[in-house]
Amino acid sequence: MRAIQLESPGQLRSIDVDRPKDPDPGEVRVRVHRVGVCGTDISGFLGKMPFFSYPRIPGHELGVEVLELGEGVEGIEVGQQCSVEPYMNCGSCRACQRGRPNCCANLQVLGVHIDGGLRREIVVPARKLHPSGELTHDQLALVETLVIGRHAVGRAQLSAEDRCLVVGAGPIGLAVVASARLSCPDLTVLDLNEQRLDFSRNVMGTKSMVGGEGVEERVRDASGGEGFDVVIDATGHAGAMSKALEFVAHSGRLVYVGITTDEVQFEHRTLHAPEITLLASRNALPDDFRTVIAAIEDGRLDTDPWITHRVPLEGLVEALPQYARPETGVVKAMVEVD
Repeated sequence: MRAIQLESPGQLRSIDVDRPKDPDPGEVRVRVHRVGVCGTDISGFLGKMPFFSYPRIPGHELGVEVLELGEGVEGIEVGQQCSVEPYMNCGSCRACQRGRPNCCANLQVLGVHIDGGLRREIVVPARKLHPSGELTHDQLALVETLVIGRHAVGRAQLSAEDRCLVVGAGPIGLAVVASARLSCPDLTVLDLNEQRLDFSRNVMGTKSMVGGEGVEERVRDASGGEGFDVVIDATGHAGAMSKALEFVAHSGRLVYVGITTDEVQFEHRTLHAPEITLLASRNALPDDFRTVIAAIEDGRLDTDPWITHRVPLEGLVEALPQYARPETGVVKAMVEVD
């Protein structure tokens, strides 16, 4: 069975792997049809993802079909189409016991800490499958991207009264936008890339703002001189993450959803004087998956504009280095494993 392996940063190759073992009790063997290329995959390829280990078969945004059930599996049937919750939690640490498996102390994420879905078949715990009788394989693979945004918006406790700034219009930033616009009409996106801002403005209906020199004045003008009630940073760039604190209004909230290997630095008084709430957002919760799937099914979340690039499994070795370049214009690349 063919698979794509990231041997080390910048070194992607096609390899042969064994068919997965038969599922143990509580597990399910699935056929992978679609794999979304995530910012995490790009960061892993570039060597900028702090949680990534090598060598690794990437792939955690998955649209799959159930092939075989292990003993004792209930609520899942052979032939069902599912999205996969790729966060393999231990169930026993304090975070898990408090209903926060997304930040389990012993977390193993498919395609990051353990081998993922860039291959024809995998075995996963049945509890990590989220079925839908309506969504396509493309849509099911998009769910994991969208739940990252949904969870970040939940962390921010975003409301209709808030003025919200999303910093970064890459796939994760746009996933934040997709959920934020369901509850917040006053939404602005900040990015250096004009092409991404065009997509956010024209397709997703946001206000837009170009970063770079003079951004502080533009932020002041756009927020009535007071800053934004909620700032969600999805850049994963230490400089942008350090700067984001300056865009937050007094009593406001800053959520880091992007990840960096570098230090984020700011003066304490910048945080303390306006009594800013600083939050991190990692992965998502099972309820985020259910909420997003329902929102796609009933048309509140439109997935049609998301997929801008497609590639067969074997073509990813050549394509991924191109996707890592912002000028390629990728919003979401979808790997077709069929």
